[in-house]
Amino acid sequence: MVNPRWRPVIFTVVAVVAIWVVAIAGYALARHAKMTAEKVKAYVESVELSKLSGDTRAKAIRRLEEMLNGLSPEERQKARLERLAWSWLREMSEEEKAGFIEATMPTGFKQMLSAFEQMPDDKRRKAVDDALRRLRDIQNRLPGSAGDPNPPGTNAGPVLSEDLQAKVRTIGLKAFYTQSSAQTKAELAPVLEELQRVMESGRPFRGR
Repeated sequence: MVNPRWRPVIFTVVAVVAIWVVAIAGYALARHAKMTAEKVKAYVESVELSKLSGDTRAKAIRRLEEMLNGLSPEERQKARLERLAWSWLREMSEEEKAGFIEATMPTGFKQMLSAFEQMPDDKRRKAVDDALRRLRDIQNRLPGSAGDPNPPGTNAGPVLSEDLQAKVRTIGLKAFYTQSSAQTKAELAPVLEELQRVMESGRPFRGR
């Protein structure tokens, strides 16, 4: 028999242990449920979109949209720069591409484009250059980049081609995005997301 004086202590110890077990289980479950670029890649590689049609195809595309939208900003950048969804984009119709791009762009990016167009030319150039520089730095740290001593055999290429950079600067980002094809919008997507982060940070508005 347990001494009655020790029962409160035992109950307290059991309760603390139970709380820790629940907390650890919750952490493990949350970690397992966390969306990552690797999970997106695995999903894209496990499904052959070209063999799907009708509702099954639409559901598969919606699932990929949900996975991309569930990524953290860092994982989202990685997925964009590694162009994980591009194999599917090549198989999509123009209507599917347009819907996919619209569904996976960050909240508020259209407002960002309008605000960007109202900035002075020098501030716009600075913001674009800053976004491109930051993306190149991130891309160079990704496995498979030119600077990786053990690349796995994939290279996403430049963040944005020189031709597109020139058009963005001469036509204007908002006008160019509006006129662009879905494929070009997909190429612009990581730049737009990073530009939104740059503008939200206030860096283009500091100093002269």
